[in-house]
Amino acid sequence: MPIITLLESIHPAGVEILRQSATVRELSGPDDPRLPEALADSDAIIVRSTPITAATLNQGMRLRVIGRHGAGIDNIDGTLAAERGIHIVNTPRSNTESVGEYTIAALMHLFKRFSEVESALRGGKFTAAAGSLPGQVDRLGLIGRELSGAHLGLVGAGAIGQSVARRALALGMRVSAVDPYADPDALERAGITPVADLASLLPTVDALSLHVPGDPARGPLIGEREFGMLRPNAVLINAARGGLVDEDALARALTGGTLAGAAVDVFSPEPPDVASPLFGAPNLLLTPHMAAMTAEALERMAVDVARFTLEALGAETT
Repeated sequence: MPIITLLESIHPAGVEILRQSATVRELSGPDDPRLPEALADSDAIIVRSTPITAATLNQGMRLRVIGRHGAGIDNIDGTLAAERGIHIVNTPRSNTESVGEYTIAALMHLFKRFSEVESALRGGKFTAAAGSLPGQVDRLGLIGRELSGAHLGLVGAGAIGQSVARRALALGMRVSAVDPYADPDALERAGITPVADLASLLPTVDALSLHVPGDPARGPLIGEREFGMLRPNAVLINAARGGLVDEDALARALTGGTLAGAAVDVFSPEPPDVASPLFGAPNLLLTPHMAAMTAEALERMAVDVARFTLEALGAETT
């Protein structure tokens, strides 16, 4: 039976699938003292967020498969893995619905200005002497907006982007997307208007949501120039990768009022430094890389990575 090492815990449903066809070792994380010994004779490893570097791979000379519990594989040295003939499998669709729901929830949060109005209410800005609450909402400049009729721009229209689009369209939003890899006809059939490039998309949208992988060599996709192209009442959602957005430029756009609001679930580096200018920026919802962290998605990820890892090992041994 192959030996599979879990570098971090996964849902028991995935572990049970693995145990039916392999010897499974469960470690407590990258600092587990058993890691070097476990890697030495493992046929496969399964990882969540632990970086798989050259140093790690060089301790696992028997490795044939790396399973990534999640969609992205940017924490894995894919070049060296390919040179060694190691298969990388991931779970690209297991968190689709969770991230789609997160994005729409964040959009509603920003359009309805929940953080601002709750802060004003808790801070005593509403008083009995000032008249009706709706009137005070108006006078305090805290009126929200409707998603219905608003224009959502997607950067990336893969599984997650289309999951967001389905929900947005059901709420009456218009949806456009920049994605050079997507079939324009398929997007149009899904109700999504394809747009040629980011420069054409940005000036037209009320909300921008990112759904593409990060590329450290490319640098931020959204920076000072791009924020300047957005409408002042636009909002930004980033639940993809931290490196996609210039965090300093985002803080300046929010503080200077050139961006109405943002929701950020991912950072560079992670966790973010509390001294980051993001922590002092207004109208910014910050969450700790939890868009995919639902009970249902975590179970699907564990089941999928277990099955895909075993299938890859089987393909190697047949």
